[in-house]
Amino acid sequence: MNKERKTEIINYLSSEFKNSQAVVICSFNGISHKELENLRNDAKENNTKVEVAKNTLVQVAVKNADLGSIEISGNNIFLWSQDQISACKVADKFANLQNDKFEIKSGIIEGKIADLETVNKFAKLASKEELIGMLLSVWTAPARYFVCGLDNLRAKKEEEEAA
Repeated sequence: MNKERKTEIINYLSSEFKNSQAVVICSFNGISHKELENLRNDAKENNTKVEVAKNTLVQVAVKNADLGSIEISGNNIFLWSQDQISACKVADKFANLQNDKFEIKSGIIEGKIADLETVNKFAKLASKEELIGMLLSVWTAPARYFVCGLDNLRAKKEEEEAA
């Protein structure tokens, strides 16, 4: 890889990491191409980007994005997203499916280096869509109960009239 290509990769990753709320660093060993495609497809559905890059290039990109300094080694794959939860959820789901082949190492969440425990906590949180669904359910509950009450009252009146 020539110097120009390395610079392109660093610039791309720097801008992506700077604009993201979460970057998850995972190791992958023995994963087939088809399994990686499943990860990429799941990530795409969840607005998460996935990239395999050289550790040294990623370290420089993280520094350029003003996210601190990270130490990474081994075969790594990087997932990042615009919100804090998506990348963590995608990585956690894939790690649970792959057991020993795919492992979450650490991450960068909201500009701070995060350990495995923090990434796992974010993966367990409800997504924005799930939270909106819960909120709508709470908002519509009074109307739903009112309609059920009216329906029960109607049924009771009909029974009384029929008797």
